[in-house]
Amino acid sequence: MNVACRRLASANLKGMSTVVEIQEAIARLNETEREELRLWLDAYEEDDWDRQITADAASGKLDFMREQAETGKRKGLLRPLPGEIKSKA
Repeated sequence: MNVACRRLASANLKGMSTVVEIQEAIARLNETEREELRLWLDAYEEDDWDRQITADAASGKLDFMREQAETGKRKGLLRPLPGEIKSKA
């Protein structure tokens, strides 16, 4: 746990029940601690996104994307990514 998160925890975050209380605790952080908190929140949101995309893929919600890509490939509509070597297949 980084310094900002420890400081929020020591500021009795567990007892905070509203967004306003959390915002007030964040307002008491110094610039470095706010940056640490921002980085932690970014990572937390990325983890949420990873979990959601994994669940969506497992449930079949993203199958349409694979099907569109396969159709595009069959029709010769796909282009190489920048820097990608075009295969002769």
